[in-house]
Amino acid sequence: MTKLSLAGLFPPVATPFKENGDLDLDALRTNLEQLNREPLAGYVLGGSNGEFTSLTIEERLEVVAAARAVTPRDRLLIGGSGLESTRATMDLTRRMAGLGVDAVMVVTPGYFKNKMTPAALEAHYRAVADAAPVPVILYSVPANTGVDLPAAAVARLATHPNIIGLKDSGGDITKIAQMVHETPDDFQVLAGSAGFLLAALAVGAVGGVMALANIAARPLAALLAKFQAGDLAGARQAQLQLIEVNAAVTARFGVAGLKAAMDLFGYRGGRPRPPLLPLAEEETRVLKGILEKAGLIN
Repeated sequence: MTKLSLAGLFPPVATPFKENGDLDLDALRTNLEQLNREPLAGYVLGGSNGEFTSLTIEERLEVVAAARAVTPRDRLLIGGSGLESTRATMDLTRRMAGLGVDAVMVVTPGYFKNKMTPAALEAHYRAVADAAPVPVILYSVPANTGVDLPAAAVARLATHPNIIGLKDSGGDITKIAQMVHETPDDFQVLAGSAGFLLAALAVGAVGGVMALANIAARPLAALLAKFQAGDLAGARQAQLQLIEVNAAVTARFGVAGLKAAMDLFGYRGGRPRPPLLPLAEEETRVLKGILEKAGLIN
């Protein structure tokens, strides 16, 4: 059976909230309809930038259902179904599959991080993949979970017929190269940040799941196109232009920064859900200056 192609750019879609803190599904649909006009391969719902840890299980399913209704069939819809227990992850995976996701992305469990040995992680992912009605994508984000999925474990998991790829947000290019080298040819690695997209592509990644793709899909697509055309100088310049702005909407200002940037671009970003705080006025001013410097807004 032909595996899903993960090649291209995917935004981890932000979750809008109303003033009272409820989900704003109308705003989510509006944002996705606007993103449908951008050069993207699909969407990740329930990722870190979707604030999945702040949503109930039912809310995570509501987000997926709302997204499915406005996502064209030629774009992949990927649901973040990772939870702390294997049993709960299997259940949420099945429920998301029932709502029409094309694949699921499963983050490493992190609460018992000291016990998340390679054997424990491999057993977790194999059980989920065995039970999943749709393909599974591994997700390693050690900055948030405290768990770094080892390259050797990825290589072993990549032989499972229902595990098709990995989103790596760690940014260790040597490790990414090792995983590309040691996994089957049809296993697909995705960069987890626009800050190292070009470097990841250079060692064999097929694309990226990146916060910046929510607001800068076209510059990122231009970078990808230049790389694919062999214009490494042009791709390098495109990458350098995005370094500071990517840091602003990830490590520096976080989800609140991404949502504030979305507001500046005409999307409906709004406030993050507590305990995350919105940007202060001065932080928003700094963020706007960074976006202007990068040439993304006037």
